Amino acid sequence: MTKVIAPGGRLGVLGSGQLGRMFALAARRLGYRVIVYSPDQDSPTGQVADTEFTARYDDLERVKAFARTVDVVTFEFENVPFPTAAACAQFVPVRPRGEVLHITQQRLREKTYLREQGFPVTPFARVTSLAELEAAIDALGLPAVLKSADFGYDGKGQRKLLARADAPAAWAVLGVKEAILEGFVDFALEVSVVAARGLDGSFAAFDVFENAHANHILDVTVCPARIDPKLARQALELARGILERLDVVGVLCVEMFVTKSGALLVNELAPRPHNSGHLTFDASLTNQFEQQVRAVCGLPLGSPQSLRPAAMMNLLGDVWANGEPHWAAALELPNVKLHLYGKSDPRPGRKMGHLTALADTVDEAERAVREARARLVRCG
Repeated sequence: MTKVIAPGGRLGVLGSGQLGRMFALAARRLGYRVIVYSPDQDSPTGQVADTEFTARYDDLERVKAFARTVDVVTFEFENVPFPTAAACAQFVPVRPRGEVLHITQQRLREKTYLREQGFPVTPFARVTSLAELEAAIDALGLPAVLKSADFGYDGKGQRKLLARADAPAAWAVLGVKEAILEGFVDFALEVSVVAARGLDGSFAAFDVFENAHANHILDVTVCPARIDPKLARQALELARGILERLDVVGVLCVEMFVTKSGALLVNELAPRPHNSGHLTFDASLTNQFEQQVRAVCGLPLGSPQSLRPAAMMNLLGDVWANGEPHWAAALELPNVKLHLYGKSDPRPGRKMGHLTALADTVDEAERAVREARARLVRCG
C-alpha cells in the first residue's frame, strides 16, 4: 500500500506562479509545509511557501537537493522540463507522473496521444517546413490555426491562417522547427472540466465550466456551464476517460470545444489546476487546490460540490493602465471576492489576480463580476 503523506509533510512544487501560490495556501490550511523550486525570486508561490529554492530548471544538482527535502513533488505549470521531473522522481514520487507532463507540455505529442487513444480532437497535421505547411493546408482546408508545438499558452506561439497566401509569413513569424496545424473549429462554446484522481483510482470532477476568452486569454468563467445536462455528463465522462488512460494522480483540466452540432472536441490538457477552476476557491465545498493536495498526498478526495452558481473574471495588468484600481469600489458589491497574486509589475496581458462572484443564478453572478471589474477600471 502506498504511504499516505499526512499533514505536517513537506510538499514540493515545481513552478512559482499564482497556481503554486493558491496550492500553497490550500496546503498550509491542511497543515503541510511547502517548498517551491523555480528560477524566480519573491515569486507568488515563494511569498507564501516555507522555503524557496531559486535555481534554473536545468540545474539538476539543485533539483536533486530540492527533491531530497520533500515527501512528494507536484507542479503548477507544464513547461517544467521533463529531465527536471525525472531527477525529482529518483528520490520522491512526482504526481502527476513525469510522463503525463511530457505528453501534455507539447501540443503535437498531446494531440497525437489523444487521437491514438480514441478521444475526439480537432483535425491536425505535423508541420516542420513551409512545404509541409502548404501540404497540411491542402489536406485540412482553411481557415486553420498554426501553432508552435512547444511551450505555448494564452494564445502565444500561434497564427490564424485565412488564405493559402498567409502561409509563408506565418511560418516565418512563428520561427520554430516543429509546429502543428489545426483545422479551425467554428464552435458554439468553450468549456472545461477540472477533475482529480487519487492514488486509489478515485475520481472527482467539478461541474462543467463555461469559458469566454479575450485576445486568446481566459476572460470570464461561469459555473455551471449553460449547456444541456446530457452534454455536461458526456464532458465529465470524457474527462474521466482521459485521466484514467493517463493514470493521473493529481488534478488535470480538459479544455473542450462544443461544436454547433452539439459534439465535444478536446482542445488542450493541463496537468494541474486551471485558471477556469479558480472560482472553486469560493464556490465549491473543496477547491481545486485542496483537491490537488489531497490527491498527491494519497488522502481521500474531497467533495467537488458547487455551493452556489458562480462567475470568475481575470484581472490582467491592463486594469492598472490608469493607475491603482479602485479596490473599494469593486468590493462594495457584497457577493464579490478579490484574489490578488502578489505580482508587482502589472504588465498588459499579465494575470495579476481574479474576481469571483456568487449569486442565485449564473447570469446574475456573471453580471456582478463584470460590474466589479468595470468599477475597478472606471474609478481607477
